[in-house]
Amino acid sequence: MSKSFENWKIGELMETFGLSRIYHSFTLLQIWLMAENEINAQEHKALDSLKEQLIRNAENWNEDELKFMFISPLILLADLQSEKCKIFTQRRISAEVQGIRLNGIVDFVLATGIDEPKKPFFFLHEYKQEKKRDNDPLAQLVAEMLAAQALNETPKPLFGCYVLGRFWFFVVLKDKNLEVSLAFDATQEDIFRIFKMLRWVKEQIES
Repeated sequence: MSKSFENWKIGELMETFGLSRIYHSFTLLQIWLMAENEINAQEHKALDSLKEQLIRNAENWNEDELKFMFISPLILLADLQSEKCKIFTQRRISAEVQGIRLNGIVDFVLATGIDEPKKPFFFLHEYKQEKKRDNDPLAQLVAEMLAAQALNETPKPLFGCYVLGRFWFFVVLKDKNLEVSLAFDATQEDIFRIFKMLRWVKEQIES
């Protein structure tokens, strides 16, 4: 059996692969949410500018405009790439998990590799504005992370987030345990928390 990432629903994924949703405990997600690193004056000014653009356009941008005008500049500012990991976009990933072939195109993945992703660590699922949803963005992201678990062949946790217009949701998958944050609104002061959490990802890779 083969099924693409975008065709899953979260309940179906949970049941098929025996995932457990974790809600209340001091876990990796909580550690990630409390990430602290310094934002200098130049970065603060750039984030304020991005926030203002999102305030004015979040309801009107299509998917490509959201990527180009907001998500890409934010990712570049966070400076996620290092000698250990590289950003790949619109790449195909495929892996067999419990006898089921999971496959599809991922929007964004931070992974080892030179010309193609080898071992993924962090996924970002870029999605259309909040009023135009066709698929289940959480399910698509988790399906990608499950495929990455199989590719990595290690018990290390995977991190990711999905974006619905102004709203960012952060996700951790460790073994069969799934954690999902509440929404962070990038048109508010949350944008600085989002930035710190993106920076934390790079710090974890480098360490």
